[in-house]
Amino acid sequence: MLNRSPKFRSRLAVNEDDLARAQALRHLAFHGVAGRDADRFDAACDHMLIEEIASGDLVACFRFLPLDGGGQIGRSYSAQYYELSALESFPGPMVELGRFCIAPGRRDPDILRIAWGAMTTYVDVNGVELLFGCASFAGTDAQAHLDAFAMLKARHLAPKRWLPRVKAPDVFRFAARLRRKPDAKKALSGMPPLLRTYLAMGGWVSDHAVVDRDMNTLHVFTGVEIGAIPPARKRALRAVAV
Repeated sequence: MLNRSPKFRSRLAVNEDDLARAQALRHLAFHGVAGRDADRFDAACDHMLIEEIASGDLVACFRFLPLDGGGQIGRSYSAQYYELSALESFPGPMVELGRFCIAPGRRDPDILRIAWGAMTTYVDVNGVELLFGCASFAGTDAQAHLDAFAMLKARHLAPKRWLPRVKAPDVFRFAARLRRKPDAKKALSGMPPLLRTYLAMGGWVSDHAVVDRDMNTLHVFTGVEIGAIPPARKRALRAVAV
């Protein structure tokens, strides 16, 4: 599975060395120092690497946890933080996308484009019907992201039939607490790039954010029903999945 541009290529990890490189990049991106970010989910996941062609450097990575259907949702990383019983009735194959990161200092927009091309290829090849994961805001101060949360409340809450419920001990219930009208410019500028892309595909989010002090983030559960992605967006994604 390979997607490429003149500067970057994507591929699945094929051995322990590839996984170690991904874990090292994750630790650097999430914690700012050298180390290995590893957990029990890694062994069950497919790991995607985005490399710079000229240097071979790893510039981004993420992982996929494939699930046969909603009955396996309890196996997911997200299930540690969200009560996901509503999704147990989801009938089709699903995949959790997690640990997405870009190497510090790398700002070429082509990296994210290639990453989404790789995600699109994976979804198509595996017949995935729901893509989901945790989309993270930097820091644990909800006040810094109120316009973004207000926009999520106004436009992007999950359908009631799939809505995740509270499980984590420390959460910000933005849908219940916020009464403000979002400043669209501020909201979009403060939205994580991965979440912006999810939302452009018709994605939806939980009604609360989990405060994750270990990772120094606030995150929302995010889902994208593949069948509901606007046709024009599907064409654009598949155009880069080559």
